[in-house]
Amino acid sequence: MPNERIAVIGDKDGVLAFKAIGIDVFDSKNFFDARETLKRLARDYSIILITEDIAESIADTVARYKARPYPIILPIPSVMGTTGFGMQGLSIAVEKAIGSDILFNGSSSQRKKDKKVKSTDDNLNYQ
Repeated sequence: MPNERIAVIGDKDGVLAFKAIGIDVFDSKNFFDARETLKRLARDYSIILITEDIAESIADTVARYKARPYPIILPIPSVMGTTGFGMQGLSIAVEKAIGSDILFNGSSSQRKKDKKVKSTDDNLNYQ
């Protein structure tokens, strides 16, 4: 149900500032709490910002909502910085929408292959 409500889920220190601009703030003490909060908010909010560390830990729940038009779930960096989870999701969405990853100059499938090759090379024990 689209409306004009925006919420943010995250640790208290990281999300409290959003209150100053009129966004409803929900402190999450643990990942179970975050999952339940997201499920509850999904009924009443059009946009839900969630810190990347929490979004990554409940990725299965976030993915379920990404398949729907509302709510829009946007991972944002926490006070500790970014984990890359939000940009990874954006990259995949862009590639899916237009057929090419214009953000990182390559396809995500190619990056996965490159990462796998690098990982394999790193694990080889040369003697």
